[in-house]
Amino acid sequence: MSTYIVTNPATGGTGFHPAATTDAELSEYLASADATHRTWSHSTSIAERSALLQRVAELHLERRESLADIIVREMGKPVEQALGEVDFSAAIYSYYADNGEKFLADEQIELLDGEGSAFIRRSSLGTLLGIMPWNFPYYQVARFAGPNLVLGNTILLKHSSQCPESAAAIETIFREAGFPDGAYRNIFASTEQVSGLIADPRIVGVSLTGSERAGAAVAEVAGRNLKKVVLELGGSDPFILLSTDDLDAAVAAAAAGRLDNSGQACNAAKRFIVADALYDDFLDKFTTAVLGTVAGDPTLSVTELGPLSSVSAADTLTEQLARAVAHGATMSGTGIQDGAWFSTAVLTHVTPENPAHAEEFFGPVAIVYRAADEAQAIEIANDTPFGLGSYVFTTDPEQALRVADQIEAGMVFVNGVGLDSPELPFGGIKRSGFGRELGRFGMEEFVNRKMIRVLP
Repeated sequence: MSTYIVTNPATGGTGFHPAATTDAELSEYLASADATHRTWSHSTSIAERSALLQRVAELHLERRESLADIIVREMGKPVEQALGEVDFSAAIYSYYADNGEKFLADEQIELLDGEGSAFIRRSSLGTLLGIMPWNFPYYQVARFAGPNLVLGNTILLKHSSQCPESAAAIETIFREAGFPDGAYRNIFASTEQVSGLIADPRIVGVSLTGSERAGAAVAEVAGRNLKKVVLELGGSDPFILLSTDDLDAAVAAAAAGRLDNSGQACNAAKRFIVADALYDDFLDKFTTAVLGTVAGDPTLSVTELGPLSSVSAADTLTEQLARAVAHGATMSGTGIQDGAWFSTAVLTHVTPENPAHAEEFFGPVAIVYRAADEAQAIEIANDTPFGLGSYVFTTDPEQALRVADQIEAGMVFVNGVGLDSPELPFGGIKRSGFGRELGRFGMEEFVNRKMIRVLP
């Protein structure tokens, strides 16, 4: 049974502790979501649902300080980053409110025989189950809920057990924006209850962002019940530096790409693959930058690095570092754990035989590799079970596209980090999952593309 409670990782203090959703309540919520899809979703227009979603965006901005404070308490996010997450979430809701009608417009099909007409009409499927993680409590929900509510799907949302306060705040916003209770309902459900929901025929699809283990478990149940799943799982994104006119700027981008959200982002740059000619200078400057970023009080606007989300998250990172060093890696920095607090570290001399080579480090730890040439850089980048995002830095535009074409990942960013935007599709391949969120593709996952052909 999951226990939903706010435990501040910076202080250890506890807070909001809601009662778990009972089986009877869950049955009621599912029935309401199903009924709402059959009635409200079909009686309202895309424009009407878009207007409600625009109000959701406005309420996020009106309450940005209080919403940010909640996730600072829940998972230790530095307050300026928390405010940025609220703003980004609002931008996502606005994006789908502004573009829903265009994305869902009828699509004409050119007929080979020219007789009559045919088109694709996009419509909702039903009630969806969303299973969201703790690292971006508002953003993760926005990119799932925004497009699907405009489309007309209804949602049951199970958030992380450590984020009940933000989960409740999101539900309140949807209700106050004018959505009926059955359109979006937060549930404080257990793993067993979630499995039962996935098996229920009234749930037509599941979207999960989380660990490989959770993704595999959800996909297994969904597969047995013929339900579509979108999975956004882990990542160990490569940052490839092949050439630069400004090494300091490249180092700054690398450090920012690794340490955002205290290193707890699936698509963070985690493995730094540097051309031989730049390696020594880069490693020196990068190590200085990373080790010079000291964790501090996440409620202060000057803080760049907060605690990890929980003591257990820090425990995992401690074990990973110890294992990496035991297998021959060299560690710069202390990598010391103090409760949920964790000091930064840089690993070098990580060989393919080292467990660290294939693992995701979810915290302020970076691995740096030396690459003899472009070909070896690509080889190292692709030698991972993950395939979420990637970063390529080079002064040669042709090389940038050549390397991007060979990277095994769902996303490639050239000469920049932190370039995510509502219109850009997000998702990966390999063990990083499948399906896409954000952009036009985010509205295409749980949709009925109904073909209609009409003879004159």
